[in-house]
Amino acid sequence: MAVKLPVYLDNNATTRTDPRVVEAMLPYFSEDYGNPGSESHAFGWRAEEALEMAREQLAETLGAASSSEILFTSGATESNNLALQGVAEGLVKRGDHLITQETEHPSVLEVCSVLARKGRKVSVLPVDSQGLVDPQQLRETLSPRTVLVSLMAANNETGTLQPLAQLAQECREREVLFHCDAAQAAGKVPLDVDALGIDLLSVSAHKMYGPKGVGALVLGERLRPSSLVPLLFGGAQERGLRPGTVAVALAMGLARASQLCSEELEVESTRLRGLTEKLLERIQAGVAGVDLNGHPSQRLPGTLNLLFPGLDSGKLLLDLPGFALSSGSACSSGSGKASHVLTALGRSESQARASLRVGLGRFTTSEDVERVGEAILQAVDHLQ
Repeated sequence: MAVKLPVYLDNNATTRTDPRVVEAMLPYFSEDYGNPGSESHAFGWRAEEALEMAREQLAETLGAASSSEILFTSGATESNNLALQGVAEGLVKRGDHLITQETEHPSVLEVCSVLARKGRKVSVLPVDSQGLVDPQQLRETLSPRTVLVSLMAANNETGTLQPLAQLAQECREREVLFHCDAAQAAGKVPLDVDALGIDLLSVSAHKMYGPKGVGALVLGERLRPSSLVPLLFGGAQERGLRPGTVAVALAMGLARASQLCSEELEVESTRLRGLTEKLLERIQAGVAGVDLNGHPSQRLPGTLNLLFPGLDSGKLLLDLPGFALSSGSACSSGSGKASHVLTALGRSESQARASLRVGLGRFTTSEDVERVGEAILQAVDHLQ
């Protein structure tokens, strides 16, 4: 007898691969399986054609002017590492100062810590109680030695959306490169790399209904190749910045996933926003004192991070075995530490541990939302 899986509501951690994405990938496993670097036969030619098509599709959906701006990686974590370490090394003669913010993903914050130990100067901007960076404070922190600012588009725990256009403009006026981790935002809110003035943008397929193991670093129009030094060596693939045979099937999956998200974004955003607000209203009506972590309106349409005063989210999760939910970032799960994101918003450690994240997605139904709302109310009542 098959085990019945819980209702999946942890779409910030990862998403189910859309069957249409799987269909787009399949031929490149068993039919057009050539190496795109093989230039002497038809298998290689077809693989190279597919790779270029994937690049063009992804460039179109992310607002990159040219397919040459797309650099395939293993995911946003690698893209973030390449952006930060690559620029820090590539522009070392120009400056040694980098800026980020305290609610970033560990793949940015930990890289900044490594760079600081190597002698770079790193400024970490605070956020307000809703998770927003102040563009004025960024302006005041920029210096003649600043080479890169790295600020995420949407927070992975609260869904708070940063004012990217304003932040990028501050960097552009001072001729400082601007990097954005858009792993959570891509496919969920409109993104246009060149229109926003973003110089480096990180995305990951598995956050937008694509396969795990592939992502991209989008290199904006202003970025010169000499400004970025590779992390790996041993091949000329991906403009010499990411050596190794490119996984064509995965690249096709990323491109198709991004394309579908772009085509369905308006309708899906409206649907998810409606379901999210319905769930929030249901829980707030049934549990006194429940508070929302993050910005009330400037946030991802399917993300809810809720504070249940006096409760422990770990115990709450145990009382909800029929649902896949989260008490924080999947990347820091098991660390035993209170969420650095929520404490940065001014929550105490006990409040951070009393918070629950609900991540709705493409395959979440209205019935799922009704069921989880009722289950949460029952679990809270039981624990109280």
